[in-house]
Amino acid sequence: MQHQKLATIEDVAAIAGVSIATVSRAINEPSKVADETRRRVTEAVARTGYTTNAMARSLRMRRSNMILILAPDVGDPNFSNILVGLETEASKRGYGVLIGNTQNDPARETDYLRFISSNQADGLILFTGHLPYGFGNEGGESRLPPMVAVNEPVPDDEVPFVGVDNFEGARIACEHLISQGHRRIAFIGHSTSKAVNILREQGYRAGLAGAGIPVDPRLILDGDGSTESGRAATEQMFVRDVLPTAFLCVNDATALGVIISLNARKYDLPRQFSVMGFDDISFASFVTPALTTMKQPRLRIGEEAMNLLLALLSGKPPAKKEVLLRSELIVRNSVSRVGRD
Repeated sequence: MQHQKLATIEDVAAIAGVSIATVSRAINEPSKVADETRRRVTEAVARTGYTTNAMARSLRMRRSNMILILAPDVGDPNFSNILVGLETEASKRGYGVLIGNTQNDPARETDYLRFISSNQADGLILFTGHLPYGFGNEGGESRLPPMVAVNEPVPDDEVPFVGVDNFEGARIACEHLISQGHRRIAFIGHSTSKAVNILREQGYRAGLAGAGIPVDPRLILDGDGSTESGRAATEQMFVRDVLPTAFLCVNDATALGVIISLNARKYDLPRQFSVMGFDDISFASFVTPALTTMKQPRLRIGEEAMNLLLALLSGKPPAKKEVLLRSELIVRNSVSRVGRD
């Protein structure tokens, strides 16, 4: 039986018509190579079968060129666009991504971490808001791979965070309602634990304080970010008989619950009540009335997070531990001026 000679990097370079150094850059740092050159190298790799050799080399170096993403709910409307940014930047640098849908289950999270311990993934992107279960105990900190938290920071100063400036966004949202004459503004999304909710509530309070409006504790209600929590909080306000003129919601899903409750009671929105969300997820422009909200720069969040993680993997310390991006006020039809006919 005749054995076929294994392809070498020299073979790839000869077929592609480039230098060996260019082949190496195209494989390891594709963003630094012109598109046409990268295409020729990719075709040459496919023709020679050199990909197998490159994978073997990766295993020898105990590098997989894969990133593990841990998310509690891949159905979260914010997740998909952030994922696009993550994948785009990873692909530019020759990395792929693995997605672990943990469903807030510690056992599932631990299972996914086997990709790290078996060298099938080099780094972590965390959407979970906490350090991975199974790490950090009894000296386990030393086993932590490079990681970056996205959307929800983790309670560890050593883990960089990339997300929207929740405090500033909520303050701007509150100020927009105030600019429309609202002074009795409810906040739905009070939380004693979730960092996003806490920061957005603080932004709401700062917006009121900046206008000299005292905080009425009766207008601050709990909410876990779900549509049902928005509906239930609105119903609770009617039971208390303490009504605002406007609702500032911790996110768009909560705002949808508020709108559902008010529509069921036959209120004319936004003439009788204004409703404001946060995030600008896909349904925000289709609900009636179309939702005024704060838009998250989700694509850029993903890009920034992946660039930061890949810098860590190359041994570069982060320039800063926290990257906060500005949200954008999106004005639609769910907010109107107080007293407008």
